Amino acid sequence: MEKKVVSLEDRIPKLQQQRKQKTNRRLISFLSVFFLLILLVIYFQSPLSKVASISVIGNETVDSEKIIELSGITTSSGFWSINTDQVTNAVESLLQIKDVKVEKKLPNDIVLIIEEHDSIAYLEKDGSYLPILENGQVLKDKKETAPADAPVLIDWKRDEDIQVMISELKKLSPGVFNSISEIHHTPGKTDPWLVRLYMNDGYEVIASVRTFSKKMDAYPSIVSQLDENSIGVIHLEVGSYFESYKPLQTEEEDESENETEG
Repeated sequence: MEKKVVSLEDRIPKLQQQRKQKTNRRLISFLSVFFLLILLVIYFQSPLSKVASISVIGNETVDSEKIIELSGITTSSGFWSINTDQVTNAVESLLQIKDVKVEKKLPNDIVLIIEEHDSIAYLEKDGSYLPILENGQVLKDKKETAPADAPVLIDWKRDEDIQVMISELKKLSPGVFNSISEIHHTPGKTDPWLVRLYMNDGYEVIASVRTFSKKMDAYPSIVSQLDENSIGVIHLEVGSYFESYKPLQTEEEDESENETEG
C-alpha cells in the first residue's frame, strides 16, 4: 500500500491560514476587552451608575425620610458601591427597627425593606404611656394616650425589670395576654418580683415574675371554677388560691339584712 506524501509547498498555505485565524481571534478578544473597559468607564462616569431613587417599604411607625437619612444613601451615591452591611447597621440603630434588607433593582433603584418590632405593652409614666417593644425597649420619646390594645405597666422603674416582664408576657397565650389590663410592680420583702395584675374581667392576680408565664397559663381554668358573682384576688405566688373581697352571702342572710334595714 502506498503512503500519500504531502509536499511542503502544500502545507505552507494551510499553516499560514491557521496562523492568520489565530491572530484574528486574539485581535478580536483584545478589542472586545478594550471596548468593554471603555463602556465601563463611560457607565461609571454617567448618571446611570448613581442611585436614581430610594424607597422604603414595611415601615409603620418610623418615617421613611428618617430611615433614608440614617441609611446614608443619596442620589449621588454610587449604585454598586453601597455597603449593605453598613446601611443595615445604621438603620437598625433605631429601637423600632428589627431587620433591614437592602434590595438593588436594576438599573439604579434602591429599596429598603423594613421589619419593625411590635409594641407589646405600655409603660405609664407621669400620666403618659410609652410603648414597650417586643425586645423590651421603651420608646421614651413617643408618648401616647391611654391604650386599650395592650397591658399597661405601672410603677416599673428599672429597664432590666421591664425586659424580664416583657419576656414573660411574650410566652402567654393570646387569650390570657388579652385579658390583662394593668401590671403593677409591687416588690415584697421576700420576693422583689411580685406583681399585681388587674384583669379585664374584674379579678386581681398576685404573682411572681419568675413564674409568671407558667402560672398565668392556668388563669382561665381557675376562673372557670369560681362563682360567677365572686370578686377578689387570685394568688399565684407560690400555690394557687382565691381570696374573695367579700364572703358570698346566702339568700337567708340577704333577707335578714333586708328585714333589719326595713
